[in-house]
Amino acid sequence: MSTMQAVADRVEIEALRAEVTDAVMMRDFDRVASLFTSDGALRWPHIDKEFVGREEIRAGIEWGQGLWEFFVQNVHPGVVRLDGDTATGRVYIEEFGRMHDGGSHLNHALYHDRYRRTSDGWKFSERVYEVRYLDSAALTGAPPRPLGHGHA
Repeated sequence: MSTMQAVADRVEIEALRAEVTDAVMMRDFDRVASLFTSDGALRWPHIDKEFVGREEIRAGIEWGQGLWEFFVQNVHPGVVRLDGDTATGRVYIEEFGRMHDGGSHLNHALYHDRYRRTSDGWKFSERVYEVRYLDSAALTGAPPRPLGHGHA
């Protein structure tokens, strides 16, 4: 693999990782599913959930996001290891929010990723979520109230 191809692959994989975070935060479930291979898998062992294939992934993300009153995910780049048309990597996650049931949630975690080059570019073939720290103490903040009409 040429150095330029390796650079291009890394840039495309970083863009894929940013795209999935944006899609989750914007609750664009179709876009989330489209970022996985057709046989891709999303695994959340900490809550014993596994979604295989785009339809299950889409439904799983929609179900998960439906639990939240508000949700914020911050992603920090991790390692990418290229191997031809496949790659592995990790990203580091910080999430917090409040559930509709009133419970609060703050965690530090990581995704263990597998990527595959497709005719539509790099896609996730697997994401496995590993929580490293969890705090369920009540969050004291709240989302801002919408501004009234006439305010900039």
